[in-house]
Amino acid sequence: MDEETELIEEEELYELHYSDLMLVSEQLSQSRQIGEIMKALGPTGPGLLSITGVPKPTTSLRRHLLSLARNLALLSPDHRLRILKEHNLGSDVPLKNPDRNVSSFAMQLRYKQGLESVQSKPSHSVDTLFSSEQAHLDVGTTGEIQDIEFKNLGNTFRKLGFCMMDLGLRIARICDKAIGGQELEQSLLESCAAKGRLIHYHSALDNLVLSEAGESKATTKRQANGRRDDKNSTRNRQGQLKGVVNLDSNGSEVGSSGIHSNLWQQWHYDYGIFTVLTSPLFLSSQATEPNDPFSLSCNEECPSPSGHTCLQIFNPYKNNVCVVKASPESFIIQVGESADIISKGKLCSTLHSVSRPSKLGSLSRETFVVFLQPAWNKTFSISDYPMKQFMSCHEETNHSEQDHNKLTQEIGKIIPPLSSRLKDGMTFAEFSRETTKQYYGGSGLQSNR
Repeated sequence: MDEETELIEEEELYELHYSDLMLVSEQLSQSRQIGEIMKALGPTGPGLLSITGVPKPTTSLRRHLLSLARNLALLSPDHRLRILKEHNLGSDVPLKNPDRNVSSFAMQLRYKQGLESVQSKPSHSVDTLFSSEQAHLDVGTTGEIQDIEFKNLGNTFRKLGFCMMDLGLRIARICDKAIGGQELEQSLLESCAAKGRLIHYHSALDNLVLSEAGESKATTKRQANGRRDDKNSTRNRQGQLKGVVNLDSNGSEVGSSGIHSNLWQQWHYDYGIFTVLTSPLFLSSQATEPNDPFSLSCNEECPSPSGHTCLQIFNPYKNNVCVVKASPESFIIQVGESADIISKGKLCSTLHSVSRPSKLGSLSRETFVVFLQPAWNKTFSISDYPMKQFMSCHEETNHSEQDHNKLTQEIGKIIPPLSSRLKDGMTFAEFSRETTKQYYGGSGLQSNR
């Protein structure tokens, strides 16, 4: 471990069993557990908790959906686009960029359908979305096999998403009981829809495979035009790939989390009410032929190399960075800025990033996330909002402590403070636009990161 890694603590989340969640959210009389939930999600907690013991039909959906993420990310662009269209999925990242850190596949999930789905009896099998004609599209043998692999993609996406929406709604109801009123739950229901996102965090190996696929396509075009291929370029790429594959056998050290490097996802706040996440699935790929590093075996599930989720949080109460530990097959509830605002600071939004293991070049990370947001026309009032929450973590940190915590200083420099993004009377749509602009716009703090 490097010196910086050793300074990062582990955060073991408060675990709420599914049966207790059901009981507390329906009776709203378990004051001790309500207090524990608010402690975990409030200003003195990490802003997250995990839900364990979720019934097997839901955890089976999780495992099935996450196992599809990598293969979907590595499909050829035309084939992937067709699969996404057939299942009403889109993407919010540039999938044509072979150097991308993540591939993300998104769908709107409607509360009306979700509530009906959760209230009905869980099915033991996922309905097939393809008719017999759809399953035999003229894409060749390999394409047909891949189509079969993804035939339940959309249905699995929706079913798992609806289950996770229900978890978030129940947590909102419990928080409303503690805070007073029903604003959190009603804000979610009035939005009519949530956003589900299946995310594949690329390994270094994935990026080289994508680059090779793009180069092979370009080579075919050059040859069709009578131009010669660059053999040196091919040898260089194969040498790079062998180096990535050999990384895993030369050392299993998991690097930490520098502020700009070695991150799958940069530091940020989610700006909705709650984000519901699956515990991640880690996959490792290997070359099956020693002389052909591009002959990859099937993805192999493996435990987290570091024993944690690779999700990192900044805890303003402790003024430190922690890595999150969560039980396998648990679901994580994370507080967003809208919940922070609506609750007048009684819930605390979570500043977070995703770290990338530095010496495991074939390791990828798969997760599924549901963003629960208020309606776009929801109006925010900040008249009773605590001013301390308006400051960025950089501004509110004691300067003498900052001198000994470079990471904290660096995080503060790339997070636009809430005071610059939120004005009294703003709608959620205006707040989300301003937030996105200040993070990623032309002059945004993370526009070039």
